[in-house]
Amino acid sequence: MGMTMTQKILAAHAGLNTVKAGQLIKAKLDLVLGNDITSPVAINEFEKAGFDQIFHKDKIALVMDHFTPNKDIKAATQCKQCRTFAQSFEISNYFDVGDMGIEHALLPEKGLVAPGECIIGADSHTCTYGALGAFSTGVGSTDMAAGMATGEAWFKVPSAIKFNLTGKLNQWISGKDVILHIIGMIGVDGALYKSMEFTGTGLKNLSMDDRLCMANMAIEAGAKNGIFEVDEVTLSYIKDRVSREYTIYTADTDAEYEAVYEIDLSTIQSTIAFPHLPENTKTIDEVGEVVIDQVVIGSCTNGRLEDLATAAEILKGKKIAKHVRAIIIPGTQAIYKEAMKLGYAEIFIDAGCVFSTPTCGPCLGGHMGILAKGERAVSTTNRNFVGRMGHVESEVYLASPAVAAASAIAGKIADPAIITK
Repeated sequence: MGMTMTQKILAAHAGLNTVKAGQLIKAKLDLVLGNDITSPVAINEFEKAGFDQIFHKDKIALVMDHFTPNKDIKAATQCKQCRTFAQSFEISNYFDVGDMGIEHALLPEKGLVAPGECIIGADSHTCTYGALGAFSTGVGSTDMAAGMATGEAWFKVPSAIKFNLTGKLNQWISGKDVILHIIGMIGVDGALYKSMEFTGTGLKNLSMDDRLCMANMAIEAGAKNGIFEVDEVTLSYIKDRVSREYTIYTADTDAEYEAVYEIDLSTIQSTIAFPHLPENTKTIDEVGEVVIDQVVIGSCTNGRLEDLATAAEILKGKKIAKHVRAIIIPGTQAIYKEAMKLGYAEIFIDAGCVFSTPTCGPCLGGHMGILAKGERAVSTTNRNFVGRMGHVESEVYLASPAVAAASAIAGKIADPAIITK
C-alpha cells in the first residue's frame, strides 16, 4: 500500500523506507518552536531533565507573541526567562517586541519552514506550516523541551482524510470560509489524530494566505496536521524566502485514506461559526439578526496582507457602527509596514478602528480586546470556546475578514456582498 504526503515525510525523517498508520516512530526535526507562554514551561523541563545543550541553535524558534508587549508582571517574567535562555544558547531565531510577529505568520514569512520538513511547536496551531507541504504539528511543552535538546520527537503515524478541491472561490469568499465549511461538515472531532490532505485542480485558485488559514484550523477538526500539495503557488511563495534544500513529497496513487471529500470551491458561501464550537456553522443567509459589540481582524489565522487588503477594501470611506469596537492586528511587522505603505492603516483609523502592533492578544482572551459579560464579537480568530475571549457569558462568532469588516460597519453580522453594493 502506498503512502500519503504526511506518511512520506515522517518515513524520511525516521530513516525508514515506509511507514503505516498507527506505527510509532522517532523522527528527526527540522525546527522546534515555542512562544512566550509555552516556552517557559519547556525551559523548566529542559533544566529539570539536566540538559545542558541544544541540538542546533538555528533550528529552534522562540517567538514572543501572546502577551507582548508585556501585559503584566507575569508576562514580563515569562519573556525575560525566554530571552535569557535564547541568549545563553545563542539561539538565532529569537523574536521579541519590534522584531516579532504572530508566530504562525512570522515563520513562513521568514523562510523558517519549507516543503517536506518536520516541525513541532508548543502551540496547537503549529499545523499552519502544512500550507507549504511540510509536516507540522503542535506538541506539549515537555516534548518541546526534549526536541530542543535532542532534535527528535516520537510520533504515531496518522491515517489521512483527502479533500479534493475543484472550482474557484467567489468574491468575498476566502480560505476561512472553506475551512469553516469543512469543520461544520465533519465536526470538531471529524479528523481526530488524522492528517487532512488537500489536493485537486482547485488548489491553483487558493492563494498562500488562503492555504495558511486553512492549514491553521486543521486542529479545530481534531487533526494531527493539515497539508497541501506543493504547486506553483507554493514555489512562488518560498522562492525568495527559502535558500536551503528541501524535498517535495506527493501522495502515492494507491495511498490509503479513511475518507475522501469532494469540495467545489464555487459553492462555498460566507460561513460563520456560532458559539461555542467551530463546528457550529451557518451560512450568511442563515444568520439572522446578531448585534455585536466588537470585531477582531487578525491572529495567526487571518492577520496576513490579503486579509487586511480585504478589510480595507470594505472599510474604505465608511465608518464602523458607533457601538462597535474594531481591532485590526497585522500578523507581522513586515505586514504592518506594507499595510501602511498601501494606505490600509489610514483607512482603518479613518473608519474608527484600532490598528495594533502584532500580537495574539484578544484571540485567547489575553489582552487588547477582552469581552465583558454579555458582549458579542465577530472575530477572524480560530476558536470560539466558552470564555475564549473574556467573560464566560460572552460570545465569539468566527468569520472571514470580509464578514468581520462588513459586520463592523453594520453593527451586526452582515454579508459583505450587501454592505459593498
